[in-house]
Amino acid sequence: MAAKEQTDRHPNPPEVENPKMNPDTDGPSNQIKDPDDWVSGHEPMTGAQASYLKTLSEQAKDPDAFAPDLDKAEASKRIDALKGETGR
Repeated sequence: MAAKEQTDRHPNPPEVENPKMNPDTDGPSNQIKDPDDWVSGHEPMTGAQASYLKTLSEQAKDPDAFAPDLDKAEASKRIDALKGETGR
């Protein structure tokens, strides 16, 4: 006899509204937060941020926009600015 497959999923999950998917609900959304307000904003930028910032600074012909010692918040702000300049 074959064993019945056991899952942890509810056969009829209740409808639950995800407040991150609907920013018009009561309360503030945390989908978009100012980089200055990030808890980890003072930590060194991630490898992905460094790579993307380097690429964007080269495309924008603005090599000074990239600095290897930036923190996450500053890297994010520079990425956003360069995305506007390069049309990305």
